[in-house]
Amino acid sequence: MAERTTTPEREQWTGQYGFILAAIGSAVGLGNIWRFPGVAYENGGGAFLVPYLVALLTAGIPILLLDYSLGHRFRGSAPAVFRRLGKGFEPLGWFQVGISFVIATYYTVIVVWAIRYIGFSVDLAWGEDPAAFFTGDFLQYSGAGLSTDFVGGIFWPMLVLWLVVLAVLALGVQRGLERANKIFMPLLVVLFTIMVVRALFLEGASDGLTAFFTPNWEALLDANVWIAAYSQIFFSLSIAFGIMITYSSYLKRRSNVAPTGYVVAFANSSFELLAGIGVFATLGFMAAQQGIAIGDMRLTGPMLSFATFPQIVSMMPGGPIFGILFFTSLTLAGFTSLISILQVVSAAFQEKFGLSRVQVSLLIGGVAAVISLALYSSTSGLAVLDVVDKYTNEVGVVVSAIATCVIVTLGARKLPELRAHLNAVSTGHVGRWWSVLVGAIVPIALTIMLLSSLRALFSEPYEDYPLAFLTIAGWGTLGLLVVAALVYTLIPWRRPVDDFTPEPLSASQEVRR
Repeated sequence: MAERTTTPEREQWTGQYGFILAAIGSAVGLGNIWRFPGVAYENGGGAFLVPYLVALLTAGIPILLLDYSLGHRFRGSAPAVFRRLGKGFEPLGWFQVGISFVIATYYTVIVVWAIRYIGFSVDLAWGEDPAAFFTGDFLQYSGAGLSTDFVGGIFWPMLVLWLVVLAVLALGVQRGLERANKIFMPLLVVLFTIMVVRALFLEGASDGLTAFFTPNWEALLDANVWIAAYSQIFFSLSIAFGIMITYSSYLKRRSNVAPTGYVVAFANSSFELLAGIGVFATLGFMAAQQGIAIGDMRLTGPMLSFATFPQIVSMMPGGPIFGILFFTSLTLAGFTSLISILQVVSAAFQEKFGLSRVQVSLLIGGVAAVISLALYSSTSGLAVLDVVDKYTNEVGVVVSAIATCVIVTLGARKLPELRAHLNAVSTGHVGRWWSVLVGAIVPIALTIMLLSSLRALFSEPYEDYPLAFLTIAGWGTLGLLVVAALVYTLIPWRRPVDDFTPEPLSASQEVRR
């Protein structure tokens, strides 16, 4: 039997404010800025806000509260929490850690792109054809495959960014994560708000806002629109892959948990709405300058941020300032999300192997950095990123969420206990509606979403990539996550995990279930 060490005192946030900023910093990321506006426009414009709000209330908030309740009651990393639900459930925790690890490896390169484009904005270095500059001059994109040719303009800044990120992790929860979010989140809100206000006064901005908010009510009859709404809420809140479980485990035992979840959820959605207003105001300006329809532009993904927006910056008065504001906002949003993703990995390895924060940063963080640099600073990095992101989020994360709901509801039968715990530590009462949503509605909705994604992935090659490339980069990544989850589960814990006993609920709290 493996030797076990005593459990060190668990780190904690300094208070609710630090936790809220960190949780919002995790939720508000790249997807808020470049994904939401395009998804809304393609799925009914203003009408999309109806299923979006329904998805927020019926899936986003319930799963967020589920993550909070698991982390706060069982006080551990994702693998520790699921093991405490039952020894057979630990693999799900490691699967979530694996998802976070994979996302962190490619999230870093996107932040590097944003950092480089802050500099490019000063003298409009992308020239007359920003799209060609992005894929050609900057990324030196060679197409799908696994290239060994590295781009120095990405590799070296990426190496520096990894050193900064690992230093933040090594500093811990209060001095690292919390302090970084207290600085960067207010700065992000201020800079992004300035950018949006500036965009509203551009010529053609009103046309862009009309395109964004004009509802196509017929779209509400399309099941794909509802699937898109659930997908957007789900991916933007950083739920079901260990982040909020880990973050809530650092809350003090007497914390107002449920209202905090509401604040984080609505703050995230408010930022997405703000991003939609800013993005469409600027797209309206571009459409007016070129005499084209907004629908003719690509409104999602990297091309929106690194091709369309640079073109807009080149056209507008005071463009360099606008570009600096936009790409600085993108950098801050990406950085705060990145450190939250890596904390999932750090916490799990600290607890499983008895490692210190510094050891995890050097060992596990070093491995992540090497993989990240090898795959995403090469000339094929864009294709690898596109495929890995698609399969990890639309399959891996959704499977994780469904499994979490099923395990908590049917496997461990802990749903009533978790609701009682939320009510015991919160000023607001969480009613039986939450149990119905988590136990039935959410897993059913997510299963429908998963089947839709799988049908699309199997019916035709994603973005016409070669089948072999999709198999290796997409399904291969998911397969490795499953294998890694099983392997890490078999390794004995170096710190006590099975002797944990949740704080008992009083008789009155049991009644309030």
